[in-house]
Amino acid sequence: MSNLLVLFIIFFMGACIGSFLNVCIWRLPRSQSIVSPGSMCPKCDTPIRFYDNIPIISYAFLLGKCRKCAAPISIRYPLVELLTGLLAVATAHRYGITLDFLIYFIFISALVTVTFIDLDLQIIPDIISLPGIPLGLAASLVLTTVTFKDALIGVLLGGGSLFLVAWGYHRITGKEGMGGGDIKLLGMIGAFIGWQGVCFTIFIASATGSVIGSVLMLFARKDLKFAVAFGPFLALGAVAYLFVGPELIDWYYNAAFR
Repeated sequence: MSNLLVLFIIFFMGACIGSFLNVCIWRLPRSQSIVSPGSMCPKCDTPIRFYDNIPIISYAFLLGKCRKCAAPISIRYPLVELLTGLLAVATAHRYGITLDFLIYFIFISALVTVTFIDLDLQIIPDIISLPGIPLGLAASLVLTTVTFKDALIGVLLGGGSLFLVAWGYHRITGKEGMGGGDIKLLGMIGAFIGWQGVCFTIFIASATGSVIGSVLMLFARKDLKFAVAFGPFLALGAVAYLFVGPELIDWYYNAAFR
């Protein structure tokens, strides 16, 4: 089997997972079952047939509309499928077809789900982050990239650091700052990628969040109040660590201390 065909299969399977993630993104924050009923149009409640549920392709074939009622389908659906497919290929390229690949792709899929839920509703469901902590710790027993000790420290450092930031902000200002969902999410991230990954994630999330937040404030009306979801930036930092983090850390230490 050629490498190109293998990559296509991985991409298609990743896109299929992305289709399922779309269901999770819509239903989990609404406390709906992700198993039943099957996919349906949110406008007319018509069940979506299998040939109208092929990742990316069906959206293009239907011109982004429901076959039954012609209601527009959000462009987010094929984008999530495309993103998840590309991340599957990138993860396979990075880690090979190994157990590390499987575990980290599941972790990345959880981060994709968290990202879009947080962007939509500015919440991070506990049903993803809390079970993710023990699962990440268990995964560290078989992963080749992180030890159980590093994962445990990652949980404590990740959850503890954001908890202290949130506590300090509340003590100083008397207002709620960082949400509890972000604290639990960083704890889960630490369980999967260890304490070094947590430090890298916080740096990337803070840098990108500051830049994007500043741009939004620059162009927003002065009387407009808004909150920027931090979960997507944490997810971005964690994914970046999985792909380039160790190399960037090594480069920094070699440049700074050589």
